[in-house]
Order: sequence, then C-alpha cells, then structure tokens
Amino acid sequence: MPYTPSGFFCDRLIRERERRDGEGSLGKPLRFSGQDFAALKQECLQKKSLFEDDTFPATVESLGYKELGAKSNKVKNIVWKRPKEICENPEFIVGGASRTDICQGDLGDCWLLAAIACLTLYEKLLYRVVPQEQSFSDGYAGVFHFQFWRYGDWVDVVIDDRIPTFNNQLVFTKSAERNEFWSALLEKAYAKLHGSYEALKGGNTTEAMEDFTGGVTEFYEMKEAPKELNKIMKKALERGSLMGCSIDSLVPARFETRTTTGLVKGHAYSVTAVQECKHTTTKDSKVRLVRLRNPWGQVEWTGPWSDNSKEWTSLSKDEKEKLQHQNAEDGEFWMSFEDFKKNFTKIEICNLTPDALEDDKIHKWTVSVNEGRWVRGCSAGGCRNYPDTFWTNPQYRLRLLEEDDDPEDNEVACSFVVSLMQKNRRKERKMGANLFTIGFAIYEVPKEMHGNKQHMQKDFFLANSSKARCKSYINLREVTQRFRLSPGEYVIVPSTYEPHQEGEFLLRVFSEKRNTSEEIENRIEADHPVPAPALAVGEESEEDQKFRTIFQEIAGDVSEGEMEITANELKNLLNKVVSKNQELNTEGFSLETCRSMIALMDMDGTGRLNLQEFRHLWNKVKQWQGIFKHYSVEQSGSISSYEMRNAVNDAGYRLNNQLYDIITMRYANESMNIDFDSFISCLVRLEAMFRAFQAFDQDGDGSIRLSALEWLQLTMYA
Repeated sequence: MPYTPSGFFCDRLIRERERRDGEGSLGKPLRFSGQDFAALKQECLQKKSLFEDDTFPATVESLGYKELGAKSNKVKNIVWKRPKEICENPEFIVGGASRTDICQGDLGDCWLLAAIACLTLYEKLLYRVVPQEQSFSDGYAGVFHFQFWRYGDWVDVVIDDRIPTFNNQLVFTKSAERNEFWSALLEKAYAKLHGSYEALKGGNTTEAMEDFTGGVTEFYEMKEAPKELNKIMKKALERGSLMGCSIDSLVPARFETRTTTGLVKGHAYSVTAVQECKHTTTKDSKVRLVRLRNPWGQVEWTGPWSDNSKEWTSLSKDEKEKLQHQNAEDGEFWMSFEDFKKNFTKIEICNLTPDALEDDKIHKWTVSVNEGRWVRGCSAGGCRNYPDTFWTNPQYRLRLLEEDDDPEDNEVACSFVVSLMQKNRRKERKMGANLFTIGFAIYEVPKEMHGNKQHMQKDFFLANSSKARCKSYINLREVTQRFRLSPGEYVIVPSTYEPHQEGEFLLRVFSEKRNTSEEIENRIEADHPVPAPALAVGEESEEDQKFRTIFQEIAGDVSEGEMEITANELKNLLNKVVSKNQELNTEGFSLETCRSMIALMDMDGTGRLNLQEFRHLWNKVKQWQGIFKHYSVEQSGSISSYEMRNAVNDAGYRLNNQLYDIITMRYANESMNIDFDSFISCLVRLEAMFRAFQAFDQDGDGSIRLSALEWLQLTMYA
C-alpha cells in the first residue's frame, strides 16, 4: 500500500479540504509534487541558472524499472540533453501545434500519441493541457509545465527540459520538425505523472483522452456497432469529442505488424475527420470517408482512397479542397467508411459532453463525481458471485429526477452514463500492481426505502436482482456504459471481480437531466445506555457476588469504598473468568486492552477501577461477548472483518465506510479476522472516543475545537 492507514486518511482529509477551497479546478489546478511553476521559474531567472527537477531527475530511475531499468542494455547509451544542446534554434511550437508534431519513438505509447494527435485538432483543449507562452528564448529557465486531469482533479506538472537522447536524437516522441519540442516535453510530463517513461508502455487511447479533457469515454466493437455509427462519429467530432481506433491482434507476437494494405495491428490510430462527398462521375452518388492518422507520422493505408489511389480522380477540385487531400507520407490518410468498419475492430470516443452521441439537440449534462476505496477485509467485497461479502462494497445512491425530453417508443426513462475508473494502477506497476478486473451493478430501491441513506444489507441483495449492470467485468482502467432507466432511486455497487482486492476508484455519473449520486454514508452516532445503579448486597446475582469476592481478593484488605484495581490486576481478573468460556477460544486480554478499559471507566482520574466502575465495565463486556459469539466463525474464536460492521452496529454504534475501513486495518489480522481481545479493544476505544466527543460538544452541533494539549491528552490516554 502506498500509505500507512493514518497517512492515507490524513491525506484524504487534506485533499477534501483543498477541494472545498477550489483546489483541483481548471482555474486552480493542484501542484503536482508541490511544485509552483511560476515561483520555480522566477527563482531560476534570479539565480541565472537552469532548472533541474529533483522530483523527476535525469537518471535511469526516471526512464524505467525493468526494460528501461538500470540493468537494461537499452539505457546504457542514453544521454539526457536540453533542446539547446540538441539543435541550434529550438522552438517550443513551430507554426502552431499540429498532428505532424507527434512521431513515435522507441516507446510503446502509441495510445498516448494518438490522443495527443486528436488534441491538436482543438486549440482550446490543447492549450489547456499545453499552456502557451512557453519558449526557449524569452524568460527561458529550463522549466516547463503541463496540465492533466487526474481522477477528478486538474494537476499542474512541472518538468525541466532535459530529454533522453541517443546519438543526439530524441529516443522517445519527437516532431517532424527537428527543432520543435512541445510534444517531447508533454510526453515527459505525462511520464513524470506516472513515475517513469516505462510506465507509459501499453495502454488505451481513452486513458490519455480522458486525462487531457476530463471527459467520459465509450467503446464500440465494430462487430456490434449500431447502424448509425457513421452519424455518431460525425456528430462526436462536431462536438469536439476525441476519437481513437485500433485493430486487435489475436496473436500477441504479431502486435504492431503491418498488413498488406499498410495498416498496423495492435496499434492505436486517431480519427481526425468524417466526411461525405459526391462523385463527379455519377449523379447523386455519395461516398462516406473517414480520415485517420498513424502516430508514427508514416506508414499509411494503401487501399481505396489512400493518398495516390485512383478514387480521387472521381472527385471535383472543390471536394478535394474540402477534404484537404494531400499526397504526403505524413501518417494521415483517408479510407471509405465501409473499409474502416471492415479493417478496424474497435473505436473509442471521448465525449466532452455525452449527448454528442445520440441527439442533434445540445444539452448540458449533469455530472456527479464520487471518490471511493475498496479495503481488504472491509469494503472489498468482490462481485455478486460472493453474496457473503458483496454487500460490504461501497454503495452509491443515484436519484434520477427527470425523464428525457425525447423518449424512445413513448417510454418514460432517463438516459445516463456510469463510469467506474480504478486509480493509480499504472503508477504502481513497478511495485507489481496490475489492473483489477472491475465492474458495477445497479439495483432499484423500493419506494418505501426512498430517502433512507442506510447502507443496504446482505438480505437486500439476496432478495433482489440487479436492474442494470455493466456488460462484463474487465481489467481496464475504466468501465463505462450507457443506460436508460425509469425515474427513481437506485443503488450503484462498484466492485472488483474477486473479493479482498484493495484499491481506490472514481465513480462518475453523467445524465441528460438532473441526477444526484452520493455515497451511502450512515449517520455517525452511538447509543449510550445509562449505567446501572449500584446494587445492594442482597440484590446481587450469584455472578455479581462471585466478582465481588474475586475483586476483594485482588484489591486487597481494604474497606469497600477504597477497593481499586490496576490494569494488570484487571487483566488477571478478566482472564480468570474468560478462560473458563471455551466458546471464545481466546488467549485472553492483553495489558494494553485492559489499560484502555480503565481509561474508559476511570471517572476520577486515578488510573484504577473501583468496584462500581468495574461492575459497569463487566456488564458491557458481557454484552459485547454475546455479540461476538453471535458472529463468531464456528470453532475459530474470531469474527470475519466483513461481519464487523454488523457486530459494531449491534453494539450500538452507527459508523460510515471510512471508519469501518479504519477499524479493519487497525484490528483485523492477516486472515482478515478479528479475535476477542481486538474486538473488545475496538469497542472500548469507540465508547471512549464517542463519550469524549460528546463531553466536548456542549452545544450539540456535531463539531468540536481542541487545542494541541487537549487533543494529545485525549488520544494518548484513550
């Protein structure tokens, strides 16, 4: 895990606070690695030195970890150079950014370059990612910056301009113009975002498309594409959508191999235009054409409508000009729509507004964004095939409030797109992380439960089938699907296919009309039973009398009002009783747990318990013991961490998912089970912290303010 439990949750709280302050928006992007571009540039100019980025240094560690790692022969002759060391007159952008500025080098990141090529078609989008007014002349300090959408936030990534070279040639992405460097520097910034250049090897064009736009992507398999695919593509391009396509290779060894018609299998292309033209030879005869670009900057289609094919003679001069037809080996080419469908196997469309796919009307879609986390042993429940744990996954309540304006077949329904994206898996590759197989299911909430924000329990999922779900669980960064459902309330359950797989995710819902989606978070509260009054000697049960006797033996020969025991004595007392209970199969209470018990019940601050305090404690322990037995796995003497949320609820505490996650990480063992001592320790801590909070929250508004001393006193003694 990249964080310690406390570190993760502190970091999450800080990020949530930053968002409330507007951090992470386009106008106020987060500073990646805490670096401020303007401040760093100013500092370098004042010192008259060139920036050197120690967070992504010009070393083999930034190149990679395996094929581009320290032991690889590929990196031995690589030299990091600044553009001014490579050519005499370097430029950031020459004559405007264009598709020909992106030529693939010795890195399998055609998926990224295809997305960059699409980006150049839309200046507004391009210069959001590639801030203008960067150059190698005015105010040059060897520092550049780029902006990316990163799991719900925009981040500003600062780099220096040292780039990997071999024999004074760029090793990775380059421009057709030898003195142009914006595309190489953009690739470097994206590599920094993911930890290394090697981390960019292999991927889906959609991944980069979304990181450049914050949009949502939908896939079409050509075999299953709708009849109106040509119209969908045309409208998508008109609305500013980014589009990529590829040809699957059934044999991995044949990836990126050329076909007889010049197309490359296992390679990502950009779709840059969709047009319809008239033949001059045949009246009213129309041909549908698609323009594509190979990010290599060369190797083109050689079939009908290729650069020098005879088909172009059937078009008028005006039609050719409209299509910007050129006979150049620049990686860009036209082909008929029919040949496009025959040769390519899938197309990916990144929609800045999802309505671009279906409707001539322009709508502004509603977007809901939720961050979540699967925690092993608590909220990583796996798919519906695992009913005992599926219900523990994070749950999101979706309210579809208004039906579409243009119902199909007079059906009253709401169109919406659900996107589930797993986070950080590419960056964690060097630590052995692979993409999880992920998916989601959508359940309709019964009307009698509308407005109820409680987490849906296991019985609900056993009794109800899903109303909709993703087509399949798949090991992609993102699973996206479009649905039409009646207005109402639903529960979206995102999950990995297998349980116990831990990771972070982003769940987004796009809808044509108003929707709200939010994580189902139980209200945080606790039941505090009033302590039982002291019993007269004659009213005590046999068990009470037995404890009084044992208590007296341990406390020593003192009067009843002065009888008190220490944590160590409490440990001996409790373990003497608990050891007789064979069902618990426990080694007894630890000294640390007993210290926490005393901290909970110690009303007079002596660090000891008197008989009355002990009796109150014992009543609690007995109640908790009964709950533990109820959920205990047969003959194991422990309870499953997934059942812990039920046990905690039975003990009188309503918590949210983040707190259940913390409990699991704090108290469960490697087998994701919680023993009796840990169970009691957890409930003691919950009781103590709830009680302390209520004592400080004197106005009952649900928030308190503590000084450093008060905070430390509270947490150190609890």
